[in-house]
Amino acid sequence: MAATDRRDVPLGADPAANRHAIERLLADGAGGTLHLPAGTFPLDGGIVVGAGWTLAGAPQHDGPVRTWLTSSASDGQPIVHVLGSQVTIQDIGFRPPPVSPGEHGGDRGTAITVGSYLYPAEAEWIEGIQLRRVRVERPDTRAANCIALVGAVRHLTLADVSIVGGCTGIAVHWGAVGDSVSSISGPSYHPHHIDIQDLVVSDAFEGFYLSSVHDVSVRRARLSDVEIGFRLLPGDNTDRFHVGDDDVIGQRIRVSDARVSWNGPLYAIRIAGWGRSEVDHSVRVLEYRDVVVTDCTLVPLPVIGAKDPLRSRTPVVVEQASGVLLDSIRVDLRGKA
Repeated sequence: MAATDRRDVPLGADPAANRHAIERLLADGAGGTLHLPAGTFPLDGGIVVGAGWTLAGAPQHDGPVRTWLTSSASDGQPIVHVLGSQVTIQDIGFRPPPVSPGEHGGDRGTAITVGSYLYPAEAEWIEGIQLRRVRVERPDTRAANCIALVGAVRHLTLADVSIVGGCTGIAVHWGAVGDSVSSISGPSYHPHHIDIQDLVVSDAFEGFYLSSVHDVSVRRARLSDVEIGFRLLPGDNTDRFHVGDDDVIGQRIRVSDARVSWNGPLYAIRIAGWGRSEVDHSVRVLEYRDVVVTDCTLVPLPVIGAKDPLRSRTPVVVEQASGVLLDSIRVDLRGKA
């Protein structure tokens, strides 16, 4: 990358000025690298990142994050919404505001959202995305997700990401053309070729979930003090709106080397093959193929606020999910969080 592609962004204490400073540079469609200085900088709203841009904080040098972005927006805008290909976000911490986007607002109120849940017309794929050395903190609320990879997203790497608080740490979810979840017309878009590695999530409702995807790998996840560790889901419409036979939804998924310390009343892992459509309320089953969950250690913690602390819980729940191999799953009753 040429030196002329580097832009140093002047940021200060004014939320509106900070957002405008970033947006003015992003308005140049040529792409490049925006270098954000060390410090904590408020924004009065979210920013949209198009194709070819890198947002880079101050280098960490194997230490903590030195550049932080906060937001005071209450409209559910992600702090950063990636809507173009070949985008990198690295060495930045995020503190989103408390918001309650609702049951079907998994791509809203996040620190970072890549893609969209609902599209007004057929969409182009967003690809070549790198999220590296990112930290998200929202310890006071569990109403919104932290990072969402949604819809027409493929060829994405997420590495060395740490998350504290929130609803789901990493939500990977299908998207589709439609005005609402009850009026989807299709086609649908299913994230694929997603590589998640070295993920740390604590004090959240859930570590991560994968909903109606294919070709996804999650390696080395450390999920502690979460109500649920992770879920593999078919999506509420499974693959009924998927167009094309080249890629089968629910195939080639790997979760390996995960440690889950969970304090919820239900389960650490759920793998479900059935989904109920929001369009016509029919139940469909997604056939998993070549899906492996391996080398996972599950540590049951005392249930927070439980009236019966000795109530039995199920470490792993599998519902109509043939084609999934569970290998080397350990329950550590003596483990530490």
